[in-house]
Amino acid sequence: MRAMTVQQFLAQDERIELIRGIAVRKVTSAEHSSAQGAIGRRLGDKFNRKPGGRWPGGWWFFIEFDVQFGSEIFRPDVCSFRRDRLKEKPSGRPVLTRPDWVCEILSPSNAKTDRVEKLQTYFAAGVPHYWLVDPLEGSLEIFRRTDLAYALVQSAHRGQRLKPEPFDALEFSVDELLGDDPEGDDA
Repeated sequence: MRAMTVQQFLAQDERIELIRGIAVRKVTSAEHSSAQGAIGRRLGDKFNRKPGGRWPGGWWFFIEFDVQFGSEIFRPDVCSFRRDRLKEKPSGRPVLTRPDWVCEILSPSNAKTDRVEKLQTYFAAGVPHYWLVDPLEGSLEIFRRTDLAYALVQSAHRGQRLKPEPFDALEFSVDELLGDDPEGDDA
């Protein structure tokens, strides 16, 4: 970790985040990568499209791109923006518009940062929905922003199914969101 400004950060081409003025390297495991890809695919296949048709749609989905929150720049593992709020797909680096949903996937090296610093920053920025996924524990925690704090509104673990807020138009198994084999051909 090293101290740097936003301008110094943007001149870098590394897999890092700028958290509280410190450059923090992102390190992932196979479990992290599998969950990240599965969430992006499972949710993105059905929601990353215009509304209407076979799937609900209505969102723009992204995996690991720079989003600036004041003097901090995070690379959410997966995030999305409601199309009814953002008519055009976000572009550039960093994106200055706050996402409507952020999903961080916990690893032993980043759990504290995701549970404390990022949670605080996302809340202060007004991100309405925040998920924490723990592929090693096999769990999913779903938070909704309230006036006072994030409220845990849903939690589940492997072997369970749920309609995860804000994508509650459809039901998913926690296993498939963690990167395990889908339950059927249409999963």
